[in-house]
Amino acid sequence: MSEGEEPAAPQQQSTRRPGRRLRGAVAHKLGIAILSGEYKPGDILTGEIAAAEALDVSRGAYREAVQVLTAKGLVESRAKTGTQVLPRERWNLLDPDVLAWAFTGEPDARLVRSLFEMRLVIEPAAAGFAAERRTRADLKRMGDALKGMRRHSLATPIGVAADRDFHDALLHATANDAMIVLGSSIGAAVAWTTQFKQRTRALIRDPIPDHARVYDAIVAKDVAGASAAMRLLVELALTDTRIAMPPRPGDERPDLV
Repeated sequence: MSEGEEPAAPQQQSTRRPGRRLRGAVAHKLGIAILSGEYKPGDILTGEIAAAEALDVSRGAYREAVQVLTAKGLVESRAKTGTQVLPRERWNLLDPDVLAWAFTGEPDARLVRSLFEMRLVIEPAAAGFAAERRTRADLKRMGDALKGMRRHSLATPIGVAADRDFHDALLHATANDAMIVLGSSIGAAVAWTTQFKQRTRALIRDPIPDHARVYDAIVAKDVAGASAAMRLLVELALTDTRIAMPPRPGDERPDLV
């Protein structure tokens, strides 16, 4: 290396982090466009060169963003046809990023219905398993989360995070590996719907007592009671979400019932 020449390594390190940020920003923008319906299944995204220029990013950053969307089941790239938005049933709707993109705008009724139906299938059963199998550590984690919800309320980010931790801790208490894996997805669904309900006004009902009933039943090892309390919690949350959702063209409102 000649005198005064800049070493290569520091230059490479300085560009890596911004590159990741660009990739994430582009994936975020495209993801929102797909989840909001701006791009519909079957649509072909703008070509790589034109899209990169329009977004003022490198072709590499755009290509990496498309790879992110591909991994989440939103798009598929083919040599002759380009990058196409995949059918909705291929989307990984349980991916926390995909849920975030969906709730950045107004989520459609079908997605909200799907999330709550999933919760109604999984969480009451999970609460029953938790009542049967919970450990002291599980109870402490759920109890701490419930205390956090009460202390900060669900109108604060800290309270919403505590709510998410409560549901994650409950799933962990099932000692069922398949249910535990769903913790981040269900937690994200809980957090985003809770925040969504407060976009334009305060929560119309305090759901913390619903969580307390679930917790008390799990502490008492009341399997049937825990399951019933969790079912009621999710059903009431669905009702609250339906009230918070304004009608949107194309939504099938009866699907939310």
